[in-house]
Amino acid sequence: MLQEIEQLLILQNRDRKIRALKQEIKLTPLERKDLEGRLVSNTAALEAAKQKAKEIEIAKKNLEIEAQTKRDSIAKFKTQQFQTRKNEEFQALSNEIKRFENEIHDIEDRELDLMESAETSKAAVSASEKEFAQAKNQINSQLADLDTKLKSIESELQRLEAERATLATGIDEDLVNRYDRLFASKGDAAIVPLQHEVCMGCHMKVTTQTAVRVKGNKEIVNCEQCARILYHEE
Repeated sequence: MLQEIEQLLILQNRDRKIRALKQEIKLTPLERKDLEGRLVSNTAALEAAKQKAKEIEIAKKNLEIEAQTKRDSIAKFKTQQFQTRKNEEFQALSNEIKRFENEIHDIEDRELDLMESAETSKAAVSASEKEFAQAKNQINSQLADLDTKLKSIESELQRLEAERATLATGIDEDLVNRYDRLFASKGDAAIVPLQHEVCMGCHMKVTTQTAVRVKGNKEIVNCEQCARILYHEE
C-alpha cells in the first residue's frame, strides 16, 4: 500500500472521530434542554397540585363564611320573631329561617365533599413533592454528568485536532487539500477500499483499467463515479 494512502487512512480515522465528537457536542444542548424541560414539567405538576389544594381550601373558607352569614341571619330573624306581634311577619320570618337552615344543610354537605377532596389533594401534593424531589435530584445529577461528559469530549477533541494537524503536515499539501474537499463533500469517507472492482463508497464497479491502477499501488487513483480515493485491500 502506498505510504500516502496509509497516511490518509490514519488522517481519515482521526477526522471521523473528530466529526463524531463534534456531533456529540452539537447534541449536548438538546440533551440539556430535554433534561431542563423535564424539570420544568415536574415543577409545573407540583405547582398544579398545590394550586388545586389552595383552591379547595379557599372554597372551604368561602363556604364557612357563607354558612356563618346565614346563621347570623337566622339569629337575627329569631330576634325579630320575639319582637313582632303580627302572625304574618312571624310566619314570614319562620319561612326565612327554614330556608336558611336548608341552605346551611346544603353548604355543610358541600363542606364535607370539600373536606374529602382536601384530603385527596393533600395526598396528591405530598406525592408530587416526593416525585419532584426525586426527579430534581436525578435530573441535576444527569446535568452534572452531562457537563463532565462535555468537558471530556472537548478535551479529547482538542487532542485529536492537534494530532490531526501534526499528521497532516507529513502529507503532501495538495493531496491533503484534495482529501479534505472529498471528506467534506462525501460525508462518510474520502478514501475507501476497492473490492472485486467495486468502489465501497458508491458501490459502483470501476473500469478494469482503474482496478489495475489501484492494485498496482503506485499512484493515487479516484473512482470514476464518486471521485473518492481508492485503495486495494490486501
